[in-house]
Amino acid sequence: MKMTTLTCVLVVTGAVALGAQSSETTTKTKVEIKDGKDVKVTGCDEAGAGAEFLLTNVADKTGALHQYVLVPDGEDLSKHVGQRVLIEGKVADRGNGKVEIKSETKVEGPGNDTQSKIQGAGAYLGVKHLKMIAASCP
Repeated sequence: MKMTTLTCVLVVTGAVALGAQSSETTTKTKVEIKDGKDVKVTGCDEAGAGAEFLLTNVADKTGALHQYVLVPDGEDLSKHVGQRVLIEGKVADRGNGKVEIKSETKVEGPGNDTQSKIQGAGAYLGVKHLKMIAASCP
């Protein structure tokens, strides 16, 4: 009986000590298009690396093809992967457009919270409205 009680006390003490040492880390990243040019473009919604989505086969007036990294504004882009879509939004690679990427990491337990902010220009397209044009892309 003493051995069982001692074993239970040691197990509970070990669990409490391990719980105090563990930490949970969460990271949130927000991408925003500022001062970009409003556009309507058509292209193919494709899955990129990680949770990223791309709009490919976007033709300009000269016929040259471009692609954009899509920045959704509440739109579920995964439902439209492989489809030809019309997107209304803001591009950051024309005019005075800027991309602002804010990343915030919170650490519960031992460790420090961090924040970072990056600004630049690039081929980003902020999605305000999306409409399917065709069920598949060429």
